[in-house]
Amino acid sequence: MDRARRQLCFSLACGVGALLTGAAIDAQGVKEVTAKERIIAIEARKFVYTPNEITLKKDEPVVLAFTAVDFIHGFFIPDMKIRADLMPSQLTQVWLTPGQAGEYAFLCDNFCGSGHEQMGGKIIVTD
Repeated sequence: MDRARRQLCFSLACGVGALLTGAAIDAQGVKEVTAKERIIAIEARKFVYTPNEITLKKDEPVVLAFTAVDFIHGFFIPDMKIRADLMPSQLTQVWLTPGQAGEYAFLCDNFCGSGHEQMGGKIIVTD
């Protein structure tokens, strides 16, 4: 197994282990996830997020846990002013508590090649 692949496997194992033990890794290091936060795993790869539709409840605290597979993708929800870079081989987490019901589009804002324009999805927030 080459070095990059071993590093990816190690990073993913650390991220999964952190989630299972109640800790989360973000850009600033380790942060505790509380019992009230729902964790939603999202994979980013050319040219799709999986899942690309997420349903949340108003005032429900969630952690969006991203794994970028192949490229430095971006995650941007313009109407919520939330943005993150999604680095390959790293778990990136976004904490979010939607305060208003509605539909919110999200997209990749780091150009990732032909097909980039279709890389997006939506968050549906219900009462």
